[in-house]
Amino acid sequence: QVELVESGGGLAQAGGSLRLSCAASGLTFNHYDLAWFRQAPGNEREFVAQINWSGTATYYADSVKGRFTITRDNAKNTVNLQMNTLKPEDTALYYCAAVFTSYGTRRLPDRKNYPYWGQGTQVTVST
Repeated sequence: QVELVESGGGLAQAGGSLRLSCAASGLTFNHYDLAWFRQAPGNEREFVAQINWSGTATYYADSVKGRFTITRDNAKNTVNLQMNTLKPEDTALYYCAAVFTSYGTRRLPDRKNYPYWGQGTQVTVST
């Protein structure tokens, strides 16, 4: 059974930083592409960042490009999201998601592509 567990959320001031982590179990980790999505109250769940199975390809939403960095550690079965220069509009519930890889560099911003999801971790950015 695939399980994804996010951690690291919390309260930060605008301009500050947070680091999210997602620990995966029940799967062969390096056979999966991983992504972060977020959902603010009243909004649709939106794509934030994606990393391919080997960590050689990353993709970001325009709203976070240059501020957020996604990385993975295949030895520890974890994927991380370093969030810098946080803005109040980054406030949301952040979800980790996984999909079996194609062993390529495909970009998958649509949430419908991901069958596995964590429960989410809350990020709140104050002014």
